[in-house]
Order: sequence, then structure tokens, then C-alpha cells
Amino acid sequence: MKKVYIETYGCQMNVADTEVVFSILTREGYSRTEDIAKADVIMANTCSIRDNAEQRIWGRIDYFRGFRKKHPGLIVGILGCMAERLKDALLDSGKVDLVAGPDAYRNLPALLAAVSEGHPQIDVELSREETYGDIKPLRLDKGGVSAFISIMRGCNNVCSYCVVPYTRGAERSRDWKSIVREACDCFAAGYREVTLLGQNVDSYLYEDVDFADLLAKVAEVSPLLRVRFSTSHPKDISDKLIETMARYPNVCRQIHLPVQSGNDRILEKMRRRYTRQWYLDRVRKIREVMPDCGISTDAIVGFCSETEEEFRDTLSIFEEVGYDSAFMFFYSERPGTLASRNYPDDVPQEVKTRRLEELIALQNRLSLESNRRDLGREFEVLVEGPSKKDAAQLCGRTGSGKMCVWTDSTHRAGDYVRVRVQDCTQATLLCEVV
Repeated sequence: MKKVYIETYGCQMNVADTEVVFSILTREGYSRTEDIAKADVIMANTCSIRDNAEQRIWGRIDYFRGFRKKHPGLIVGILGCMAERLKDALLDSGKVDLVAGPDAYRNLPALLAAVSEGHPQIDVELSREETYGDIKPLRLDKGGVSAFISIMRGCNNVCSYCVVPYTRGAERSRDWKSIVREACDCFAAGYREVTLLGQNVDSYLYEDVDFADLLAKVAEVSPLLRVRFSTSHPKDISDKLIETMARYPNVCRQIHLPVQSGNDRILEKMRRRYTRQWYLDRVRKIREVMPDCGISTDAIVGFCSETEEEFRDTLSIFEEVGYDSAFMFFYSERPGTLASRNYPDDVPQEVKTRRLEELIALQNRLSLESNRRDLGREFEVLVEGPSKKDAAQLCGRTGSGKMCVWTDSTHRAGDYVRVRVQDCTQATLLCEVV
């Protein structure tokens, strides 16, 4: 039985895809190993969202090949978005034996068999139908608490800076019945939280079931099953979805709502298809219906031609919304995107770096202020396991997504625990059991 080792990089969708890959390969006689030195096949499931993500993978490829001295016949493969973007360039490097895009995973057994016979293989054909909805993922965290469920693939938005539509193809939604069935399987296996994944979950539509309908169906699997989702798009998040969230106590009050910029000219140039005011109106609706809802975001600074005043608009929208947390980056031009073809990357690197540092400092303050507002409050927390810093403590998240830690010797992963916030850092609520 040949052993397969996979490293996963990038978004939660890649984690879900790796679980699908292991399921496909296991059915064909392969086994999973977490020890790279024992692997017959080493693969990386990759991300192309930024250049530094790809550069890291090139370094890992060189590391993988080092094991060939001890293991002749070792196969090195690249999966996912970087495989789809670079295609033959990966094979032409002479460092990789197999290249498979996100829609080629069903073909991996045949591709690996051909590589074993000395023939390097590439399959990067994108599909308009593939969702892997019939494949039961092989969970990486057996006996875990939280599981990812992919509900759709691809993206139709084509934001000007983003490579995802080119690496993951057109948007298609998975049969809602298979999603609910997978959620039932997760709950029966002991998972107490599922996260529904898509590049833009708000545009999910299968037959006459939209995302709000799907969310309700998954929430009804069991009141003991927490439901999260990611990622929402500001142009598509509906009143119906917000009201559905509020109706089900086990749907977590947390929305990741990427803003990217607080300036209308930059938003238009990014092809985000909403304005600053539209975004703020959506935030207002969320807080009107769910005052306790956590809101997080993504932001890019230094996008093509962004002025200092336009960057200040991003700072001000962060202040106005008061995000609980954020993922923040400076603009990294990606070859083949609309921005790379149409706009010069003309903001100096030192300006990008300074703006990013300023935004991060602001968000650190906002995160601390958000956590301080929770001092003295009580929350029901789903235990995820021991704290990384102290084995005598447990950790888990509130429904709004905030991480809690507390001293506890009686509960275990998967339990629901009521805790009271005693203190905090900008990243963590420090609690006691009620």
C-alpha cells in the first residue's frame, strides 16, 4: 500500500479539497501518512492568491525532492490553484512529476499510475459541473470538533485583482441534498460544528434552494450542531439570509464580510460592484437584526493608483464598522488578472508597507476595544481542545467567533461550556467557567 503525504496551503477550501483527495486515493489502495519520510507520494495543495504564497511552495518543492535520495521512485506533485495557474511551467521546471488542478482530483489515481511508469502528468482542465458532491471526505482531524463542507466551487465575480476565477473556474453550486447529508454524517461522527464553504456563499443556488434556505436546512440537522459559513460578498448578502441567521440559535452570529477598500473609486477599479454606502447599509442591517453579530473583513492597501486620501477612507470605514478582526494585505499583482493587464502597479512598495502597518495597528486597537466590551459577559462556548499555551486550560470560540481560554479539568472537546469573561488580550478572551 503506497503512502501519500499532503501539505495544504491557503484557504479553508483547500483543506476541504485535501480531504476529498485523500478519500479518492484511499479508495484506490493508497494510505495517508503524516510522516513525510515514509511517503511514496508527496504533494502540496497550493494557493496562488499572492506571490509570496507561490514562492513558499517553490521552496517546499526543493525540500520534497531532497527525499528522493533516500526514496528512489518518490513522486512529487502539485495540486490546486498554483497548479492551475502555472500549468506546464511546473513540469518544465524538472522538479515536479505531477500537476493537477482543482477539478482533476478524480483522475489522480490514473495520473499517479502513469507517473509510476515514468511519464510526468498534467491535468488542469476546469469543469463547469464538478462539485465532488458524491465523495465523502476523509476528515483530516478524526475525532475533531469542527468540519468543513464545500457547498460550491468557482467564482463568477472576476474582481480585477483576483486570480481565483482563473484557477477555480466558473461558479457552480452543489446539490443541497448532498450537503445536508454530509452535515448529518458529520454530526453522527461526533462533530459539533460545520463551516459551509464557498468563494461567495451568498450566491449559492441549486434548483430553487438559495443560501438562506440551505443554511436553514443544515441548522435543522440538530440544535446541537453549530453552523458557520464563509465567505460572504457584500453585493449579495440578503435580508433573507440575515433574518434566517437570527431565527436559528445554532447558526453562529458571525459574518466575514470583505470590504477590500473604503473608497468608491478604488472599489470600482477592483470591480467589487458595491459602494462604501452599500457596504455600510449591509452592516447596519446585520446589527439591526443581530446586535451581537461578530463582523470580520479582508482589506487590500496600495491597490493600483490608490492615493493617501483614498487609503484614509479605508482607515475610516474600519473605524466606523469596528471590526472584531481582519485579514489585511498590501496589493500583490497577479499575472493574468484584469488589474495586471489594465492598471500599472504604481504604488511604491515602501508606501504599501507603511499603509499596511498603519491599518494593522488600527485593527489591533479595534480588536482590543471589541474584546474589552465583552468583559463580564457570559458566553456559551464549544470546546475545541486544550489551549496551545497551557495544557491545563481549554479553548473554544464564542458564536461570534472570538477565541476563549479558561482553566478546566472536567470538560473535553465537543462539550458546550458557559464561561464568563474576566480579562482579555486583543486576540483572546480570558474566562472562567460559570
